[in-house]
Amino acid sequence: MKSLLLLLINAAKLGPALKTLITMLLSVGAYALLWGWWYAAGFVALIFFHEMGHFLAARQRGLPVGTPTFIPFVGAWIQLDQMPHDAETEAYVGIAGPVVGSAAALACLFASTSLQSDLLLALAYSGFMLNLFNLIPVSPLDGGRITAIVSPRVWLLGVPVLIALFLWNPSPMFILIAILAAPQVWKVLRGRSDEGLPAGYYDIPGATRMRYAAWYLSLAAALALLSYEAHESLSHVRVP
Repeated sequence: MKSLLLLLINAAKLGPALKTLITMLLSVGAYALLWGWWYAAGFVALIFFHEMGHFLAARQRGLPVGTPTFIPFVGAWIQLDQMPHDAETEAYVGIAGPVVGSAAALACLFASTSLQSDLLLALAYSGFMLNLFNLIPVSPLDGGRITAIVSPRVWLLGVPVLIALFLWNPSPMFILIAILAAPQVWKVLRGRSDEGLPAGYYDIPGATRMRYAAWYLSLAAALALLSYEAHESLSHVRVP
């Protein structure tokens, strides 16, 4: 673990593209220890597509952004060098990741059908679940960034979801997310969700709020259905 951390630190000092490539390869190697090389490579590729959705959306809105950095068993992130100017921009960048990531998972599903590949089916299921998980409405997950345009109070709905997931499957990941989310949730409870943000950050037209709410709910519903269907198909796969 110490060697892995040193490699990640050294990779961060390199050029953006090389940093992304090295951290991706490190992640593939780590996941391969548990699930094999082909699945590990596909899973990391799905994460890459998700992060590139954020990257391209940020670039489109003129935000300076770094290329993705991967950390095994945590995921990946892109570093925004400048905060979005308003909640609509944040929601736009936030929803782009799950949209592109879900499209990549859907491509795996179609390919698994035409090629009769259980590996691609498993990757499709993982991709759907990965993007659905990211839609939990609590910051810093994508769902929190998207639903903030409706109201930061929506984050309070994400807290019991995180608690339920932790009780169902205790994982350090949920603890990490809870630690990162705590300051934002505390601001909401104090009625200061706009603290430290530009003036008028949440002053978004009602029609725009409703549009993003519809996109969010539609994407979450589609991913829940696709996850269920992929899981059912996998349950019929015979393991030798």
